[in-house]
Amino acid sequence: MDIQLLGVHNCESQNTKLTSIMIDNVMVIDSGGLTSSLSFEDQQKLKAILLTHQHYDHIRDTAAIVFNFAMWNSGINIYSILPVYEIITTHFLNGIVYPKFLGWPPENPRSKFNVVESLETQQIEGYSVLPVAMKHSVPSVGYQITSPSGKKVFYTGDTGPDLAECWEQIAPQLLIIETSAPDRFEKFYKRRGHLTPNLLKQELASFREVKGYLPQVVVVHMNPGLEDEIKAEIDVVSEELNHPITLGYEGMKLHL
Repeated sequence: MDIQLLGVHNCESQNTKLTSIMIDNVMVIDSGGLTSSLSFEDQQKLKAILLTHQHYDHIRDTAAIVFNFAMWNSGINIYSILPVYEIITTHFLNGIVYPKFLGWPPENPRSKFNVVESLETQQIEGYSVLPVAMKHSVPSVGYQITSPSGKKVFYTGDTGPDLAECWEQIAPQLLIIETSAPDRFEKFYKRRGHLTPNLLKQELASFREVKGYLPQVVVVHMNPGLEDEIKAEIDVVSEELNHPITLGYEGMKLHL
């Protein structure tokens, strides 16, 4: 399984992109920085997009990619929970901001939205996909993706703490998990369903207690203006847990 981090931040600039993770060039989880990261040729290789939740930095390029596929007389499958479908069709692909290309034409739609439910495994483009409910300010799911060879990656999307029930459902070799801000903002971010390095430490300790091991850990969804501070605190967490933790970056490639 080849994984490329297209975007790993929660603010966009010339050098930072919103969250989007590509798997084997055919599947993407979250579309925040999707179309701006890929050529048209690479976009046309995609078969499926999995969305974790409805917030703008995770769904923004969904409208753009569906529009592009419509221009190519083709389509792509979108997967997520029902609240995400409602937001996209009400506020993006609604015939005002963008044409209603999702689910069109009705008799044989090119791009389709497929509703997923937490803990209900689906087979998508040859991968086993398990959505798991996360602890965020709006309904949200993370995804465990299992390759045909049995390799597993879990991406949390946005989440706050208290994830022991989530850890019971998964067993990845790679954990891609959010850490949005440094510890001095812990109270603020915890209320909004996000992690800081100290909260991440607690969740990784919980993972180890529940599962008996720690997977490879990559951190995403950083505030770029606070990234140096986040990294310094993550380095301390890594030392305290005696386990490597890596900050993701745009274009980072991982292999399982």
